[in-house]
Amino acid sequence: MAQLQKIRKAVIPAAGFGTRFLPATKAMPKEMLPIIDKPIIQYVVEELVDAGISDIIIVTGYHKRTIEDHFDAPSLDLIENLRMGGEKKKPLLEDVERIARLANFVYVRQKGPYGNGTPLLNVRHLIGDEPFIYTWSDDFIAASPSRFKQLLAVYEEYGCSVLASIRARKVEDYDRYGFAGGKQLNGSLIDVDTIIEKPGKQNAPSDLANVSGFIFTPDIFNYLDSAMENLKEGEELFYNDALKLMLNDGKRVLAAEIKGGTYYDTGNKLDYLKTVVEFGLVHNELGEPFRDYLTHDLPSLLAKRDR
Repeated sequence: MAQLQKIRKAVIPAAGFGTRFLPATKAMPKEMLPIIDKPIIQYVVEELVDAGISDIIIVTGYHKRTIEDHFDAPSLDLIENLRMGGEKKKPLLEDVERIARLANFVYVRQKGPYGNGTPLLNVRHLIGDEPFIYTWSDDFIAASPSRFKQLLAVYEEYGCSVLASIRARKVEDYDRYGFAGGKQLNGSLIDVDTIIEKPGKQNAPSDLANVSGFIFTPDIFNYLDSAMENLKEGEELFYNDALKLMLNDGKRVLAAEIKGGTYYDTGNKLDYLKTVVEFGLVHNELGEPFRDYLTHDLPSLLAKRDR
């Protein structure tokens, strides 16, 4: 039996325009919007690195240079400024220097039709014949062990593509996400035989919504080629199109519920605000005074406005 390939690469698509957050994202990528003092994409990168990923490929557009600068070494001016701050600024200096050493970063400009399958074709030459993680830059699942460690554990046991999933909690969830159906292997794992995008609750094959991150085996590229050939003019290329072709060919795909996970979708304004509040409440430095503000000061302010 061939030895299972170790996963060491991850791909993050980050070429979108972030139109939901305009005008804030006119000059700043949505991936760089902060959650307290750290951009969203850094949370994703740090989780990948903690799971053992060494090579991170970010697919960008012409307006995403800020992402490259963020994961680059700090400028000499910034280093000198922080050094002049003495011991007080030393932790900040160590932190900004650490960011550049997190992983080997590679940047690729997106080319091709719209759709979340296109970034995969753009990185094919860098992935080669290796399995890899594909994950978004503006959402994540907070869990322990992390979602990537849980996905990797499933991959190491079964050796196939794995879709991170969460349980749908609200009726509207069935109109927001793709859902997997198939044989239940255990309480949190489905051997997928169907994937339906935004099915509505009545037509959903299960309550497992596929979100946030995936492990793909390299054969997905050939199926993306086939999906590309089937595209009609003006249509978008989706990775789900390739997954459906894989399933038709008998390729195994699993949907794994991320245990103990809380899903954060920072791609829309309201959920972004909720995420900032929740992370603020557990922040080492700000958590206690922020909780005090929400508990005591904010209700008084709201009461005055309602008068």
